[in-house]
Amino acid sequence: MTASGRPAIGVTLPTMGPHAGPEAIATIARAADELGLHGVAATERLLLPAGDDWDNWAGLPDTYVWDPIEALTFAAAVTERVRLGTGVVNALFQPPIVLARRLATLDRLSGGRLDVGLGQGWLPEEFVAVGVPTGRRGAGFEEHVAAMRACWGPDPVEFTGEHHRIPPATVGPKPVRGADIPLLIGAVARPAVERAARLGAGFLTGVRDWDTSADEIAWYRACGGTGRVVVQVMSAWGAGADEAPAAFAAWAVGELDRAAAAGANEVRFELNLTGVAIDRQVEALTALAERE
Repeated sequence: MTASGRPAIGVTLPTMGPHAGPEAIATIARAADELGLHGVAATERLLLPAGDDWDNWAGLPDTYVWDPIEALTFAAAVTERVRLGTGVVNALFQPPIVLARRLATLDRLSGGRLDVGLGQGWLPEEFVAVGVPTGRRGAGFEEHVAAMRACWGPDPVEFTGEHHRIPPATVGPKPVRGADIPLLIGAVARPAVERAARLGAGFLTGVRDWDTSADEIAWYRACGGTGRVVVQVMSAWGAGADEAPAAFAAWAVGELDRAAAAGANEVRFELNLTGVAIDRQVEALTALAERE
């Protein structure tokens, strides 16, 4: 929580859109660190299908998305305290031992600052591209999470499931806090939200409208979920060149209050989908930090 009692503040890194790149990632990561924000985050999108509906995805031409784990590793190297969140990585697209080791490596390199957001994936073309059947969603996802947690646990690691088998072996590195690496499950449908609670993980969702988000959080809590709840909010600020950073701060404070009412612990603001220049993003975040 912030000093005002509102949810903690996070921001997505510029890993998509016209400003994506190492300088932009480092600039936003450093700003978040220096301003005392809670965290930075990066999401995964393997591809954007060809076609009219995707050619200008989110209104940005020629958009592609940088890999979140590599981007967060880069951000870790230029920061000291800010948390680093995957929001989300599609777990089924990599073998659990591979993904578990990549995430544990990032956690160790950052001094234990990683929050792992996992999802099942939803875009059919991505499943085709990685050669994974969509039928792995659900129970297959639960098995994947169990296999990853086994990799983070004590050696010798051993796991046998329907889709994955890890022979008795030493597997590392281990996360800083061992198998207790913070885990959040990205979900929208009620069974997936309740799965997050059942798996003993936190819950991560994108806000479409606050009534819906409040319902999703209520489902999570009603199913016994006791973990951290993180919501990602898309901002339309910056579309007009005359909008002052104070306008973003005022809007963002309102969103933080709505998030608090819905039961969220953290709000991650997305500023990249309207193509906001990096220096203006820093100004907006500064105005918000000063207001909080």
